[in-house]
Amino acid sequence: MSGSAGSPLMSDGPGAGPDRVDDGAAEQPTVRILADLHEIVDDSRIPAGARWTLAEAGRQLDANLVHLPAGQRVATHTEPDLDVMLVVVAGSGAVGAPDDPQFVANGNLVWLPRGSTRTVTAGENGLSYLTVHRRRPGLQIKARSGP
Repeated sequence: MSGSAGSPLMSDGPGAGPDRVDDGAAEQPTVRILADLHEIVDDSRIPAGARWTLAEAGRQLDANLVHLPAGQRVATHTEPDLDVMLVVVAGSGAVGAPDDPQFVANGNLVWLPRGSTRTVTAGENGLSYLTVHRRRPGLQIKARSGP
C-alpha cells in the first residue's frame, strides 16, 4: 500500500484490509492515502497553480493543492454555487474579500461560503493551500421537451 511511513492500519480480523474485495461482488471502495502534501508543496516542477488534483473515479468531492509564489494572487471572484474549505499547508498570505482580508498561515482552516466574494494572495514566502468542495456536476445532454 502506498503512503507515508508511520500511518497506522487497523484490521477487522483475518483477511480484512483496505484492499480486500469479496469474491463475486462488485469492487468495494477502499480507504487509501492519496498523496504526501509536504512532498507536493516542496516539488518546484510546477512553479504556480494546481500541483495536485483529486481525480478518483466516482468521487463526490473535488480537491486541489494550489501553490502561489510570493506576491501572486488569485483574482477576485464570487463562487455562486459551492461552499469551499481551504486548508493552508505551507506559507502565509491573505484570503477573503479585497476590502476585508483575513491573514492566514500554515495550519489555518478557512471557510469560503457560496456567494462570497474572495481573493487569495500569497505572502513573502509564498502560499500553498488545499481546497475541497462538492464536485461540480458534469455537462449532461437532455432530451428536448415539447413537440
